[in-house]
Amino acid sequence: MSSLNGKVAIVGAADTEVGVVPHMGATQLCVDAALRALDDAGIDKEQVDGLITCNSMAEPYMYHAEAIAEYMQIFPRYCLGVGTGGGTTFSVLHHAASAIATGVCDTVLITMADSLYSGLSKEQAMAMQSSTGHQQFEIPYGPTVPAFYALSGQAHMAEYGTTPEQFAAIAVAGRKHANLNPAAQKRDIITVEDVLNSRMIADPLHLLDCSLISDGGSAVVLTSAERATSFKNPPVYLLGAGEGHSHEHISQAHNLTTSAAAESGQRAYEMAGVGPSDIDVAQIYDCFTPTVLIELEDLGFCEKGEGGAFVENGNVELGGSLPINTHGGLLSHCHPGNPGSMFALTEAVAQLRHQAGDRQVQDAKVSLVHGQGGILSSHTTLILGREKH
Repeated sequence: MSSLNGKVAIVGAADTEVGVVPHMGATQLCVDAALRALDDAGIDKEQVDGLITCNSMAEPYMYHAEAIAEYMQIFPRYCLGVGTGGGTTFSVLHHAASAIATGVCDTVLITMADSLYSGLSKEQAMAMQSSTGHQQFEIPYGPTVPAFYALSGQAHMAEYGTTPEQFAAIAVAGRKHANLNPAAQKRDIITVEDVLNSRMIADPLHLLDCSLISDGGSAVVLTSAERATSFKNPPVYLLGAGEGHSHEHISQAHNLTTSAAAESGQRAYEMAGVGPSDIDVAQIYDCFTPTVLIELEDLGFCEKGEGGAFVENGNVELGGSLPINTHGGLLSHCHPGNPGSMFALTEAVAQLRHQAGDRQVQDAKVSLVHGQGGILSSHTTLILGREKH
């Protein structure tokens, strides 16, 4: 693939209300996010000729992107509905960038939303959580999604001596950042003891080691770097992108403590011409706390097995060497399912525009955003910059 470095920029980014939003369904939230992002870009829907969405669990459509286009009465020449779990956001971003760079379209709107809190009954939510595994080798034994991720947590503890307190430090840092974010679903400060004393879900995962269940939507607008400077907000440039895919079902994973983030990260760094030491702020997929440790190691921010000490020493908090999930992440800001990582992307845009308010990382110029889908299965890493490299 030819390099996309500096060819495309994000010129609009916006989130809906998040948390418990019973007065809006998933489709309404998806369109609301889209309209907010268009407003942020200072354009109207007639200027959009590319649309990407991901399907909703609460309000699914057979052809989701086409349904949203119809709802909004826009008629794109590039229209795509996707579903790659939590990695959806970032994989589609570089697909959109490729479409722009090759002249397929000029301006792409990516919008995603769901209503996992208000739109699903408890029975539907449990059915969703328990149907993720392999039909023959996993589902018959009754595990849910937290149980699958707990395997990686247990493996990391067994192999490297990582402790529950170190996992908990990730949740504590995320809540500190959410406390500075008026939009976050959970803002009350928590301690390591609070995490360890919260209800056990799947050993070693306590309730506060697990991401939220939320309603919400988020959207971004992309265009070519040449056009990007004519929009009302400073452009945020795509410098690098990379994917890595290792398995679908966790029983087929080759390793429980190393993920394909190592591959996606390396590919993104190479395209951008940067390394881990050049990253000022990162948004790391945090569906469960052990996931963050594994991704931090695989993305080169610390050596394999040293993630526990890295987070325990405050490195991932504001003021640390690598502030992560400055909006609060999936653990404290919100997590409406597949669209959850979209909020990491809009947060990265806010940080690089220097518009993040009390949670702003001083003089942030380069941000890494990382998403993963499945059970540490499919990974996408993006490098974004305030300036072209």
